[in-house]
Amino acid sequence: MVDDDLEISNLVQYTLESMGHQVQLCDNGREVMDLLRSYKPALLILDVMLPGIDGYSLTSLITEDAETRQLPIIVLSALEPSRTMFQKFTQVTAFLTKPFNTDDLMEAVKTSLGRKF
Repeated sequence: MVDDDLEISNLVQYTLESMGHQVQLCDNGREVMDLLRSYKPALLILDVMLPGIDGYSLTSLITEDAETRQLPIIVLSALEPSRTMFQKFTQVTAFLTKPFNTDDLMEAVKTSLGRKF
């Protein structure tokens, strides 16, 4: 989970942990690529506006990297118009607008991971 808003990060972490997932939090774009290589998550939840490097640029880097290009990504953003920017990325499996409904997040996670709980 990458978001610089602690309340959003905590909400996502609580929601995902209640589903039985382990969650690693990151609050800036600079550390994401290193964390992806060391943590190797099954899914990335990503904000668009981040300090260091924005979510769109990160998604581009993830797509270009052989180690991460298959990683499913859920984008969370208060910027609804940015949805269209992410449509070209096949690994972006969902785009949720903040504030979001946790039921929608849980469904997006289930769909992104390709299994039912």
